[in-house]
Amino acid sequence: MCKELRNTSWKCWYGLMIGGLALATATATEPTADSSAFRRFMERDYLFGDWGGLRTDLANKGINFEFFYAGSVPNNLHGGIEPGAVYQGALMMLLDLDSKKLLGYEGGTFHASSLWLHGEKPFSDRFVGDLNKVNLLDFKNAFRLWELYYQQRLFDGKLMFKLGELSIDRDFIVPELYGSLGTVTLLNQTFLFPTMAFNLFDIPYFPPQHHGLASTPNAAPGAVLRYDPAPWFYIQGSVYGGNPDQSYTGTDFNMSETEGALSFFEAGFRWNQSTNQPGLSGSLKLGGYYHTGNFTDVSQGVTWLAMSAVNPYAPAPGVLNGNYGTYLLVEQQLFAESDKAAQAWQGLIGFFRVGTAPADRNLAQLGLDGGLVYRGLIPGRDWDTLAVAGSYLKMSDDIRSAQENINLIAPGSFTLADYEAVIEVSYKLQLAAWWTIQPSYQHVFHPGGSAAIPDADVLIIQTTLRF
Repeated sequence: MCKELRNTSWKCWYGLMIGGLALATATATEPTADSSAFRRFMERDYLFGDWGGLRTDLANKGINFEFFYAGSVPNNLHGGIEPGAVYQGALMMLLDLDSKKLLGYEGGTFHASSLWLHGEKPFSDRFVGDLNKVNLLDFKNAFRLWELYYQQRLFDGKLMFKLGELSIDRDFIVPELYGSLGTVTLLNQTFLFPTMAFNLFDIPYFPPQHHGLASTPNAAPGAVLRYDPAPWFYIQGSVYGGNPDQSYTGTDFNMSETEGALSFFEAGFRWNQSTNQPGLSGSLKLGGYYHTGNFTDVSQGVTWLAMSAVNPYAPAPGVLNGNYGTYLLVEQQLFAESDKAAQAWQGLIGFFRVGTAPADRNLAQLGLDGGLVYRGLIPGRDWDTLAVAGSYLKMSDDIRSAQENINLIAPGSFTLADYEAVIEVSYKLQLAAWWTIQPSYQHVFHPGGSAAIPDADVLIIQTTLRF
């Protein structure tokens, strides 16, 4: 019965997408007198408009709020662990208070946000087995605080600091051209924030060391300091708690010496960003991170796994002090159909990212991803976005070497770790200023980082609403 209900759910979702396609075609035509009111409804920023003037009144007083809903049906069509589809959803609630309008002084912002994550979970762990996670909404269910911080800009905005409960992916390795949390172009989680950084979480089946990464939907107590000496350059640094709050409510504000601390550092360069600069825009971000906690020696960890299967009293693997990684993100506009000042910039953007981490204490040691994003490819569909991207995640050589040594003694004990890769093709339909529908096809190679699980083909249909 439950299986029948799930099948009905995702088939209805596909029907909604087909209806959206028809509506997209209809709204792409020239407006008529009879359709002008409908067109105004479709072109306003929010589904509920100005809330009867409340949104504008509050904004004039320095109070800004936003509600954003995303719902998706990921469907593993073939391969992976098993075929299957589920529904997953998320509601984002955001509030910003402006110090100038509320209290009369410049540059201050108080921010609070929360998330309601719901639906059938997990998807990747149950159906695909991948490390990258094919669906952006594939996090455990919760109704939780997301971020809570105070931010202050000084010296004409050149210096910024913020302090509070923070998510790292709101400040570091943030795309500026091809997509962001608010303008998603790709649905695999690694394209929003690279999987390499998730090395900081405990490796499954190894003895827990109680550390992780404070990335959406998780956060941790932290502080960020950023300096923009010129429009084309910035530097920033931060420190966060070493183990993010993963509770249902997100209100466990904890920093423990045993869990360590995590620092990120980044330098960014931009070119031709202003609308009065004629060249194509681009950016480069170079950064790294360091975690002060203890991390399991992965080679000894693999040996411990093999020994503990026959001897529950096998000595625990050794630990290494600290963990670190580096990254590079490059974005570049490659072709422009419209002027930079146009409301809907149309053209082609390319991006490339690489991340590294030491093989002796991490599940993966190298991550590469890149792709192309085209906005306004189809005439009359200026806001639609086509994206094609690929990712390659190389597993630790130390893990593979330990597995090879154990297989010499006990053949077949391990399927050797090698890599996980994914190719994604996505098309986002901007049906209204406040509504999108986005189909995404992904082919996952070697889910989980080895050939133990067959390659998977996944289709995801996602819709978003702003209200």
